[in-house]
Amino acid sequence: MENKESSTDNPVCGSASSETSQTGLSVLPSFGIVIAGHGSRNKKGVGQFEAMAEDFQSAYPNTPLTYGFLEFSKPTIEEAIEENIKKGAKQIAIVPAILLGAMHLKNDIPSEIQYMQKKYPDIRMKFGAPLQLHPTVLRVCREKIIDAESSANAIVPRKDTCLVIVGRGTTDPDANSQVYKLARLLEEGMGFGASTVCYSGTADPDLKQGLRKAQSLGYKRIITFPFFLFTGILIRRITDAIDDFANSFPELEVLKASYIGTHPLILETLYERATDAINGEVVSDCGLCKYRTQIVGYENEVGQPQQAHHLKVRANADGSTQAPMQLPTWNSNLNPNDSTPTEPENENFEYIPHPIEVDSFKHIEQGRDWSVFPAQNHTILQRLVHTSGDFSVPDDIYISDGAIESAHRAIKDKAVLVTDVTMVQSGFKRQLINALQLVTYSAVHSEEAYHMAKIQNITRSAAGIRLAWQKFGNDVILAIGDAPTAVMEAINLIETQNWRPYLVIGIPVGFIGTEACKTRLKTCLRVPRITNTGTKGGSPWASTILNALIIQYVRENSRKNT
Repeated sequence: MENKESSTDNPVCGSASSETSQTGLSVLPSFGIVIAGHGSRNKKGVGQFEAMAEDFQSAYPNTPLTYGFLEFSKPTIEEAIEENIKKGAKQIAIVPAILLGAMHLKNDIPSEIQYMQKKYPDIRMKFGAPLQLHPTVLRVCREKIIDAESSANAIVPRKDTCLVIVGRGTTDPDANSQVYKLARLLEEGMGFGASTVCYSGTADPDLKQGLRKAQSLGYKRIITFPFFLFTGILIRRITDAIDDFANSFPELEVLKASYIGTHPLILETLYERATDAINGEVVSDCGLCKYRTQIVGYENEVGQPQQAHHLKVRANADGSTQAPMQLPTWNSNLNPNDSTPTEPENENFEYIPHPIEVDSFKHIEQGRDWSVFPAQNHTILQRLVHTSGDFSVPDDIYISDGAIESAHRAIKDKAVLVTDVTMVQSGFKRQLINALQLVTYSAVHSEEAYHMAKIQNITRSAAGIRLAWQKFGNDVILAIGDAPTAVMEAINLIETQNWRPYLVIGIPVGFIGTEACKTRLKTCLRVPRITNTGTKGGSPWASTILNALIIQYVRENSRKNT
């Protein structure tokens, strides 16, 4: 068989030609787009494709747009290209509205384009890449999964959930492997306990096998997600099979996420694929590098230094080995909007305050009678005075029995420091965080929190707390300084889901709901907690309390090591 990808101007890659400027951008003023689809016997599926094309034209009204199908539906890709030429296009990007590149993409559509290129030699035709696992595609997948979670009567930790990805299945192992990659990206990025992959046809395991495997893993919940663009015969079969499976295991909660469908981000990606094709830019695997672009669950690792984790011991020329390299051991999968440690942990680290800080605390020590408070509470209370400038603040602070000890265990165990807002994060002492190799997390500004808040009708701060519960379980300290709703969400999860953070610091400021949430937290006997009475508080106070706990931990360790 002739290799359709061997020409010097490869239509699959959209390689550059002499018509490309030194900047990499085409010097031609405009181009047309042909959206190429597979086609379906299912009228609803074809209708969804056509509706997507209409939405695309509305989004990019100045671009000549046509669409065509490989089989089962009209118009054909040949007819779509000819119609685009009639609209005046002199260069055309043929963009496959296809998720993964298998035989249709690698053989069938390129053959169509080569035939049309010979038929119209004066028209510059370029073939765009498929959607693939583009970051925007991952974001849409995440939305569909969150929507499925939101349809349930109860919330379940994601660590107790198994995600089942249903792929189309092809004879192309590369395309099939991408479904596994998708499953892993979503599992780790969203914090699921496990993921499995199955296919609706051609490839193994099939849907029935995949569902039984997920059931055998023993998770409380299964979420199925069909990795398809539009509905069709296969989607109907998948839905029926999932319903039959759920009826066979009534004790197991099975949620069905929707296929992708038309979405503004998909339109945006199709247009990007078109411009890439016209400009001769090859889409490489680097497009999913977490250091180069925002990936679900790793948004804030863009631009961070890439540090080797494999070279624990290096060999010398004579075959001997050097001492193990002191490499960070944090879990980079947390990808919080966070301060990733930049130094190895230093067990002998000492906190040395600035001379002005020393003088301030001498003044605070002499400013009131501290003997009325337990000695172990002094560090927290005095630092709150330092932050607020108010000697009366300690009288309203409540520290439950065992709270300080639990916090110190959390620091030793490298628990994640979760905050309701980034202002609390910003107040942490970086020297301490980095020296102890602690990780901080605030999801309030993440797309995931935004979408969850919208679907669940909760605040983004509350959504960020729920995400922390889903992703990290009990291995957290909560430091809430701004949002009463975040405190209430934490208490609800503690009471209904048996969440057991090491410590809950709930000290928001304000007048609406503030006092009520603090009263509930104070009487929540299931977790160690630090709060206060009244309307005072705020992000600086929450940061101060956590800083005080870390300083206290460091000083106690220093005494033990001397």
